Amino acid sequence: MRVTGLGHASALIETAHGSVLCDPWVNPAYFGSWFPFPDNSELDWDEIGKVDYLYVSHLHRDHYDPENLKRISKSATVLLPEYPTDELHDALRDLGFTKIFRTTNGVVHDLDGLKVMIQALISPTDGPIGDSSLWLDDGTTKLLNQNDARPTELSAFAELGHVDIHMLQYSGAIWYPMVYELTDHAKQVFGEQKRARQFDRTIRYIDDLKATWVVPIAGPPCFLDEQLWQFNDLGTDPGNIFPDQQVFLDHMAEKGYDNGRLLLPGSVCDFAADGAPVAHPYDPATVFGENKEPYLRAYAARKKDVLEAEKASWAHPEIDLLPALKEWIEPLMRQADKMAEGINGPVRLTAVDAERGDVDMVLDFVAREFRAWDGERARYRFSAPRELLEHLVAIHEIDWVNSLFLSCRFSAARVGPYNEFVYAFFKCLGEERLNYAEGWYAEQSTDDEDTELDGWVVQRRCPHLKADLQRFGKVEDGVLTCQMHGWKWRLKDGSCLTSVGHPLRSSPAGETAAAQA
Repeated sequence: MRVTGLGHASALIETAHGSVLCDPWVNPAYFGSWFPFPDNSELDWDEIGKVDYLYVSHLHRDHYDPENLKRISKSATVLLPEYPTDELHDALRDLGFTKIFRTTNGVVHDLDGLKVMIQALISPTDGPIGDSSLWLDDGTTKLLNQNDARPTELSAFAELGHVDIHMLQYSGAIWYPMVYELTDHAKQVFGEQKRARQFDRTIRYIDDLKATWVVPIAGPPCFLDEQLWQFNDLGTDPGNIFPDQQVFLDHMAEKGYDNGRLLLPGSVCDFAADGAPVAHPYDPATVFGENKEPYLRAYAARKKDVLEAEKASWAHPEIDLLPALKEWIEPLMRQADKMAEGINGPVRLTAVDAERGDVDMVLDFVAREFRAWDGERARYRFSAPRELLEHLVAIHEIDWVNSLFLSCRFSAARVGPYNEFVYAFFKCLGEERLNYAEGWYAEQSTDDEDTELDGWVVQRRCPHLKADLQRFGKVEDGVLTCQMHGWKWRLKDGSCLTSVGHPLRSSPAGETAAAQA
């Protein structure tokens, strides 16, 4: 098996029974904020696109690039994850792909000698209502492309035999804590914590699967707009959540791992050869370390016209923002029983415009109304350029996470803990998604099985996304942390310290034993 890196989570996997192209992202995403790092736009995508199979893991725009997908051969068979909605299927069909193989979640399919299994994650917090991992076996080599999916465990893949190649995310793909209205010190502290959790989670996955070779992928993006330049990790900010491939490989080496492999756009790794040698198209040192900033400056100069064209498309002054959003969003609020209950208050939304004036609005999840803000206190507040909100209305973007929020072109503030229902609602601004998410939340219930951790008896499954706390739980100073996503609970009363709701069943081990006596 041979793997060619194509940038970010993009890769061409050549097997004994056909070639598979994964997540071919090239064009800037999220309001022109994210660009692939290093630059992959000069690759011969027309030639690369002559493949047997296409795998698009999910609809996030750094994985699903409709403009680049137009260049991919329509004779390719799409390996489609089993998602609860048909959005990905319909999007690929609209681009001209007609050979679509619908996989069954967790089932191994034999496609003329190439064994394929896709594990789809389907909670409202997984990607844009879904994320997935791809397992391949061509008879001699097994590969897991986990990309940026975060399954609670990898046993479904490990049970299929030893994995030779493990490709997975290690870097940030979020807006926290950078956009929050916090002091610089607080942002650095929270950033350092998040960066450490990212690395710890990735190492845990590596340890769980014990693959022969590990390939860090799916990040980081780079930020070529001067307004966002500070988000690039140039080695001077320990709180930066976007470390690059070489930084993580160095971290692996410090931890004693010598099986990491670096894939740049155009790098080819022959995993069938002894030592899995990698042939790079250029010296990696030219894009990392002290050379990274000059490389990014030159990259930004090359993409200046692309970015300017992107920005020119945003403003739609003909849109009367408040009534347009009210007509769209208020009916959805009235259907969102579970999410409205979880938010239980107003969410303030401000469209900022120094020339035309701000538009201050509120989503009142108690009254289920979208209206002008009248000065009331809101626990959750978002501010974004007016032109970006106009653009979201103009294109009727139903997933603001997969557009506005990941762009980092907004600011946020909150009083109290993180509330997942707020962001879930903003990614479900369409009836199909909203109905699915409401149903999913309605079906959730507390796990009846318990486990003992450092003198405490707690429910075994995390109240957040059902991770196994026997494996991912860590107790320190009376607080349990689920290391899957960093959520915390105070054990003396089971209250969640990370988000509203999600209580944990917990009690001292002695009390449980006495009750059973």
